[in-house]
Amino acid sequence: MVLRMVLGLAMTAAAFAVAARRVWLLYRLGRAGQPAEPGRTRDAGRRLWAVLTEVFGQRKLLKWSGAGTAHFAVFWGFVILGATILEGYGALFQRDFQIPLVGTDTWLGFLEDFFAVAVICGLVAFSIIRLRQSPEREGRRSRFFGSHLGPAWLVLLMIFNVMWTLLLYRGAQINTGYFPYRHGALASQQVGHWLHPLGRTTNDVLETAGILGSLGVVLAFLVLVVYSKHLHIFTALPNVALSRRPRALGALLPVYSGGEPVNFEDPGEDDKIGRGAIEDFTWKGLLDFATCTECGRCQSQCPAWNTGKPLSPKLLIMGLRDHALAKAPYLLASSDEQRQALPAEVLAETERPLVGSADVNGVIDPDVLWSCVTCGACVEQCPVDIEHVDHIVDMRRYQVMIESEFPREAQGMLRNLERQGDPWGRGQKARMEWASGLPFEVRVFGEGGEEKLPDDVEYLFWVGCAGALDDNAKKTTRSVAELLHEAGVGFMVLGSGESCTGDPARRLGQELLFQELAKQNVETLNEVGAKKIVVTCAHCFNALGNEYPQLGGHYEVVHHTQLLARLVAEGKLVPANEVDAAVTYHDPCYLGRHNRVFSPPREILGAVPGVRLTEMPRNRERSFCCGAGGARMWMEETIGTRINETRTDEALGTEPDLVTAACPYCIVMLTDGLASRKQQGKASQDVRVTDVSEVLLRSVRGNAQAAPEAPGGATE
Repeated sequence: MVLRMVLGLAMTAAAFAVAARRVWLLYRLGRAGQPAEPGRTRDAGRRLWAVLTEVFGQRKLLKWSGAGTAHFAVFWGFVILGATILEGYGALFQRDFQIPLVGTDTWLGFLEDFFAVAVICGLVAFSIIRLRQSPEREGRRSRFFGSHLGPAWLVLLMIFNVMWTLLLYRGAQINTGYFPYRHGALASQQVGHWLHPLGRTTNDVLETAGILGSLGVVLAFLVLVVYSKHLHIFTALPNVALSRRPRALGALLPVYSGGEPVNFEDPGEDDKIGRGAIEDFTWKGLLDFATCTECGRCQSQCPAWNTGKPLSPKLLIMGLRDHALAKAPYLLASSDEQRQALPAEVLAETERPLVGSADVNGVIDPDVLWSCVTCGACVEQCPVDIEHVDHIVDMRRYQVMIESEFPREAQGMLRNLERQGDPWGRGQKARMEWASGLPFEVRVFGEGGEEKLPDDVEYLFWVGCAGALDDNAKKTTRSVAELLHEAGVGFMVLGSGESCTGDPARRLGQELLFQELAKQNVETLNEVGAKKIVVTCAHCFNALGNEYPQLGGHYEVVHHTQLLARLVAEGKLVPANEVDAAVTYHDPCYLGRHNRVFSPPREILGAVPGVRLTEMPRNRERSFCCGAGGARMWMEETIGTRINETRTDEALGTEPDLVTAACPYCIVMLTDGLASRKQQGKASQDVRVTDVSEVLLRSVRGNAQAAPEAPGGATE
């Protein structure tokens, strides 16, 4: 008895000492990062709910039914089996130890054994999943491609060792008479039945060996966890609790330095613009890196990775984590003398640029950084709420604003935004061309001498750059204007008073230009007294509604599909004419995943007689990007296959007559993808890409009553 107590306490002390040393290093490394932006602890109720649903409820993981169920079993197994660890330590001091109050209750013995078996079943499921989806079998398609597979298998083995040693000592306890549960512990009773023929003396030895073995394996597992990717067992809860709420999608954060937003009108000398070194990340960023589980769910959903680009959100986070750990001795050294005495490999790590091509040994290759379309699929899928998009955009900010290193083809877009206020450089004079030929007058603010929006104007119609200047998007703008007129909704447009919201500049990393454009627009909107704004572009919708409040612009912003769906539901628009068409719908990333607007476009299509809607395999939260986001619409796609063509192929797989969307970016990209497939003979010449609003207008007005095309309008 004394021997096992001494051995148990000695093992515990040794394991805790080794683990504590690592935890202390990780804590100090986190402290070396910048302060996070304010608000990480606000809204305690929502954060508690996130912990309950995502950590304890395993909400995101259960969307992956097989793997999620197995993980649920293993997670809750360790929660419940914490009681057995307490019992094991108690048995070091007292052989018949029982947890006070509940230590002999049948329900507790049953739960302990049930989850011991459930964990073993989960381990079998994990093993099958890893074998069937191994990189050796699936190559890049495997979500485990690039993960540290050796340590992962070792962890599975360690968990199995915890379970069998636990059942061993519990079964032996039954035979020695010291087991606290008379009923309910079915698995332990079965093991006890198997061990009973060995006799009392052997079971005494097995009891001691089992207790020491079980505690030893648990302690070894503790050390392994803090030195491996399974650190997420401890960091997942705080990472979820401290993540951006309701989610790290929608609005991007402003540029923060030292925990405060940078004032670009009067920046400080010590302000850090973006992330140019690993220590420029905040402690929350470093916590993100430490929390990555290497599960690869982000990688499996990433449109860049799925089309042969080098960007894997998982590998990017792993690379940043590994770099942070390799550079830690330098960052944590207290003097120049200590730094100079560091090993050569540590000093070499400090010289690596955060972003740089292979010839300069950069941590992140530029092609990785610029492949991101900021669609948010990685953030949506991550079970531990890592904020991939924020980190990517922060690195872009440093590259654009400090290093002036970014894809050359984006220079024209930035120059056009700066000089003309739109990405195409068409200028303000072209912003009302879309309204030419409409059977009614579109009211333009200021042309009637207004100083504020009149009382009979319910909505300011924000047309957007694409809606005013792109031929395909003009059709959407005209359709929405006609439908609002038909429904008797009073609206006005700004005409030449509009300027780009700055979304492409901000996603590219040019925050200064974004702020200049946004402040100009906020000033205009506030001057005209805008309160309710309707938009057709998902990117304008996101910028005006989610990002302009950062600059003093607070408005009720609705997407045109939301407004049109409500007008149909209220009977103000009646889709009476049949549109005989097979239709599929593409969820724009910045409407759906970023802003959770999924139902209104489908409600509109569902209200149109004759429409037969077939969903693509990847839809709603898992919708596959069109490839235009993150300013990629203005950059060449030269690596791998084109994202828009991949999405077009998915749409064509539903055998549609119409491919519909609800964002001009998506319309442009899908139209280009469809044109390519038509040239290759892979799509019928009759298939068209159109906005949801155009389908509704055909039903409300009838084909013969639809307004004529704007001059120069596309007929695709």
